[in-house]
Amino acid sequence: MTPPPAFSPAEARRSFLRAFPTIAVAIFIPAIDTTITATALPAMAAEFGVVERISWVVVAYLIAATIAAPVFGRLGDAFGRRRMLLLGFAMQGLGMLAAGLAPSFEALLAARLLQGFGGGALLTLAMALIGESLPPRERGRYQGYLVACFMSASATGPLAGGWLTQAFGWPAVFLAGLPLVILGALAAYTLPRRPLSGAGFRFDLPGTLLFAVFVVTLVLMLDRIQALRWDAAVWAAVFGLMALGALLALGFVERRVPDPLLPLPLLAHPAIWRLSILSACVQGVLVALISFLPLYLYAVRDVPLATVGVLLLPMSVGGGVGALISGQFMARTGRNMLLPSIGLTASAVLLSGLAFVAQDIPLAWLPWVLGVVSFCFGTSFPVVQTTVQVAAGPGQLGVATASVQFMRNLGSAAGTAILGTVIFGSFALADAALAERFASVLRGGREALAALPVLERAAMAAGLSGGYRAMFAGAAAIMALAAVMAWRVPLRRV
Repeated sequence: MTPPPAFSPAEARRSFLRAFPTIAVAIFIPAIDTTITATALPAMAAEFGVVERISWVVVAYLIAATIAAPVFGRLGDAFGRRRMLLLGFAMQGLGMLAAGLAPSFEALLAARLLQGFGGGALLTLAMALIGESLPPRERGRYQGYLVACFMSASATGPLAGGWLTQAFGWPAVFLAGLPLVILGALAAYTLPRRPLSGAGFRFDLPGTLLFAVFVVTLVLMLDRIQALRWDAAVWAAVFGLMALGALLALGFVERRVPDPLLPLPLLAHPAIWRLSILSACVQGVLVALISFLPLYLYAVRDVPLATVGVLLLPMSVGGGVGALISGQFMARTGRNMLLPSIGLTASAVLLSGLAFVAQDIPLAWLPWVLGVVSFCFGTSFPVVQTTVQVAAGPGQLGVATASVQFMRNLGSAAGTAILGTVIFGSFALADAALAERFASVLRGGREALAALPVLERAAMAAGLSGGYRAMFAGAAAIMALAAVMAWRVPLRRV
């Protein structure tokens, strides 16, 4: 791929706005998928009778999207992002249609795999298209548009999913997205054709298969870790060994093929591997907080369910504000890592403070503390992709972008598994019988928890509070690692 020319600000704006409709749809569709699908999971479980396996509707998508990221990043570099975006929209649309018409749970999982391949392709290619359309410093200036896509998806997903499921049934959460896919494909079709660099390119099939085995076994290991049972621990160890074996074999193969799926010298670049770890840490803690804080507010702080979402709103907004400020700062000064380094350090300090005083903070203050934590996270959002793309160079934008996307997906799965295990493992260590009783009540839904006697619920809240203190401490340690990575990135200007 040819590098983006040195545009004037007006030319950069025109270039971005020409590609923005495609980028917006390609980001919005994967971003809304998890939240809109989650609201329909109970209805799917009831129809197919698979309550114990319903989480695989989300897991299947995550696995496919994680595998698709490096595959389509590599193909986009070789054959053009326009062509691959059209393929990504086609897979996403067919997956949505198949999911909405699925006659069985197995057919639904197969459709979700196809949908995940499409979603992973779209997100990776959209991020690379930004790098193809704009010079590095200008990319930060337009992060507000991208943040708006993510925030609107996060805000509308639960509302749209709940309404569609109640009004038309769970298939509607998939079928309703088809017009958006068609619009995205039409927008991608209008993108300019660029010279290709894929002459003589040979697809790395062995590397792709080994990478798929690594991802699947790693996700299975993380899933088993959360079960907190001896038999699950044995299976977690088995899957972990399989993942390690696949990873070692993948490294062996990638050193010997002419066009590796994962170019190891590129991934070993000092800026790229540090930023990949940083991305995994930030995404892991962020997703874990979003996943577990509603239970904390409801079960520990006794917040009514109707109020939980309102209290978490500053956290949703804070990340977007941090991203906007960090992106504008990078565009104006060229200093890409200063604000993330300070912000992630501050987030580690704040989270460590919550480990000691979360239960004592007035409830009115807690949302604003979480909003500041999210703001600190947000300072890293716009600079990671830009810095990685600059380090990789214009010929490997897709591969570099995919490496970050893969680490974010991995961080999401690992962070939720690890910090969830910390919460409930700490609770079980303090009082195993009470923790088991809480788990059985929780399986009965929020109505069962609300129906508990006051004293029993208070005892559970006290035990769970200790688990959340441990979770905040673990999150602080992870963010401390992210801060170290941020301070040590050698590429400090773009």
